[in-house]
Amino acid sequence: MKERSKLSLVTDGKTDGPQGGGRKRLAAFIRENTEQIVSEWEMFARTLTPASTDMTSLALRDHIQPILEFVVSDIDSPQTGIEQVVKSHGKKTRDVAHTAAETHAGLRLSGGFDIDQMVSEYRSLRASVIKLWSAENTEMLHEDIIDLTRFNESIDQALAESVAHYTDEVNRARNLFLGILGHDLRTPLNVISMSSNLITGLGTLNERQCMLASQIGDSASRMTQIISDLLDLTRARFGSGLPINRTPMDMSFISHQLVDEMRVAHLGRTINLEISGDMKGEWDKARIGQVFSNLIGNAIQYSFEYTPIDVHVKGTSNEVVLSVHNEGVPIPPEKIEKIFDPLSRAGTNEYAPPEAQNLGLGLYITKDIVTSHGGTISVNSLEDEGTTFTIRLPRRP
Repeated sequence: MKERSKLSLVTDGKTDGPQGGGRKRLAAFIRENTEQIVSEWEMFARTLTPASTDMTSLALRDHIQPILEFVVSDIDSPQTGIEQVVKSHGKKTRDVAHTAAETHAGLRLSGGFDIDQMVSEYRSLRASVIKLWSAENTEMLHEDIIDLTRFNESIDQALAESVAHYTDEVNRARNLFLGILGHDLRTPLNVISMSSNLITGLGTLNERQCMLASQIGDSASRMTQIISDLLDLTRARFGSGLPINRTPMDMSFISHQLVDEMRVAHLGRTINLEISGDMKGEWDKARIGQVFSNLIGNAIQYSFEYTPIDVHVKGTSNEVVLSVHNEGVPIPPEKIEKIFDPLSRAGTNEYAPPEAQNLGLGLYITKDIVTSHGGTISVNSLEDEGTTFTIRLPRRP
């Protein structure tokens, strides 16, 4: 006589199979054990500190009930092979404007949870349900495999909705931040700077008043530069990248222009410029100006006060090589690897005035500009040779 098949008939969420006794399908099991599943969700969410520290039980359980209802409904709903593929591609038709998973993501974001913590909640939920269900069903049948597949598909869909919504909200906040920096703060700073220039030009101020007006203008200019750096950092850090507008230009022109500007800004410091070879190419003039300004400014800040800054620009057959050299305390080897990271600084210069101290964004932004042009940047720093930053820029993309 042939051995009885383990495949079973399904009736009202129960199975008439070799185990007998009305074996529960996964959807029915979740319905009957919702409270225990939700309790385990809450216990795990409580470990996601510091965001969860002062949260109530209700807040920790946020939207887990509707999420489970969606999972159960999705498991029970009929699904063709084509519909399964569509779902796996994230293109399933939406029935509501905002799903429970999206609402959950928004509340977790506003509650201070990072995206990794939110994702870990779904990972914990998946493990919790499978653990509890497996404890009651020691023998895996064919329909159990189907249910488990549908369960994982549902969890993946909810997770994808949460991650997408979380990311959209972060992007919206980033764009708002950029808007505030780019317009709402720059506008009053421009007014301050213009007013300072007008007051200085009136010619009716005494020496002390002129000095104070000049300080106001200088401070406004530094604040404007900080805002520009933060804007660049935000664009680069969040994936939109720094905008590059390539046009035909002569590198020697921008070299002379920026070196002359830095000489005026740092009277008493010697900045030597040496140019050789073909300087023609296609680059973003404004961004290359930032590169010169950042590297020369960095060299001045970290060099010995009475030593020169040497700037060399050399054109080769396919690229232009820019190097900026200074004499000073060498960069420690352990800091070389992280020197281009944002908010990282090579060290301190005890002789630098307070206004010369910065957020450490210059080299990070410089590297991003160079990389966006398809170039490379490197640094060599030794006690007997000084510090040299070298940039290689292809003439064309």
